[in-house]
Amino acid sequence: MTIRRSEPWGELVQSPDFVRVVPTDRAAREWVLALRESGRPMLPVALGGGDMARTLGGGAPGRFPGMVMTAPIDLLRVVADGRTTWAVAHVVARRSWRSGDVWLAMNAQFLGVHDVAPRSHPNDGKVDVVHVQPEMPLRARLQARTRARTGTHLPHPQLHATQSAFATAAFRRPLVIWVDGVRWGTASDITVTCEPDALTVYA
Repeated sequence: MTIRRSEPWGELVQSPDFVRVVPTDRAAREWVLALRESGRPMLPVALGGGDMARTLGGGAPGRFPGMVMTAPIDLLRVVADGRTTWAVAHVVARRSWRSGDVWLAMNAQFLGVHDVAPRSHPNDGKVDVVHVQPEMPLRARLQARTRARTGTHLPHPQLHATQSAFATAAFRRPLVIWVDGVRWGTASDITVTCEPDALTVYA
C-alpha cells in the first residue's frame, strides 16, 4: 500500500542472512528484470548503493548484515517506441545536457550528485517528471545544474515539474533513453507508468 500523508513508512529490522545485496541502481534493475523474465515472485533485494539507496537513507558500505530499514517501493514501467522495460530509480531521455529536450522521470530523489526531484517519494504511487524545455539557454542550464546539487533548481520557468501516476512525452527528434544509468536505446515517444508496491527493499 502506497504511503499516505502523516503515516509511517518502513521499519527498522535486522537484514536477512541470505538477501541479495546489489551495489548500484543498474544491478537492482537487473535483479528485477531477471525475476520478471523467469516468472518468479518479486523477491526482496538489499540496496548497497545507488540513487535509490541514497533516497532511502542507505547506501553506506558495510550496512549488510545489520540493522537496516525495509520498505516497499514502486517500480517504473517504461514503454518507448514499442519496447518495454522497468526502472528502479530513474529514466532519462536526452541527447545532451547542454541543449535540446532533457526529460527525467524519477522514482528516486537523486540522480548522481544532483537532488533532481526533491519532492519525490519512492512509494507514493507517482512518477516525478522534470522536463528541461528545449529553448532553455546554456547559461540557465548550467545555473540550474549547479543549484540541483541542493534541490533548489525548482521552481523555474523553463523547468516543467509534474507528479502523476503515469507520464508520457513525444519529442521532436529521437532522444537517447537511459534507464537506471544504462543506455537503453533511442525513442521519439515514451510513457512511464508507476507500479505501486512492486518491490520490497532493504537499505
